[in-house]
Amino acid sequence: MLIVAKVLTGVVALIHVYIVVLEMALFRSRGAKVFGIAPQNVELMAPAMSNQGLYNGFLVAALALGLFLSDPALATAFTRFGLICVIVAGVWGAITVSPRILFVQAVPAALALAAHWVASRG
Repeated sequence: MLIVAKVLTGVVALIHVYIVVLEMALFRSRGAKVFGIAPQNVELMAPAMSNQGLYNGFLVAALALGLFLSDPALATAFTRFGLICVIVAGVWGAITVSPRILFVQAVPAALALAAHWVASRG
């Protein structure tokens, strides 16, 4: 089960790498379309989206540390922290922006967290 948990965590990290790229590097082109931003609002929203991308990058960093640290206690702490942050952000995004965020971000993170929990019990 630990392998499944790590794979799911990796998927969550990759989803957030994609989000970081969309928000920070490609917002004015592809990102605005993906997020459903009206063309007249793109320039106004670009700085805030870049800032938001940076925060998503911090989530990626926490998950990467969880995947690659050799100390199991530290790796577990970073993984749980990162996944819980993604879940909270995904739920808040679903409430305030779009219900789709719940399924794109929070559900995969919740599945990964549940898999880690099951793996730690076995």
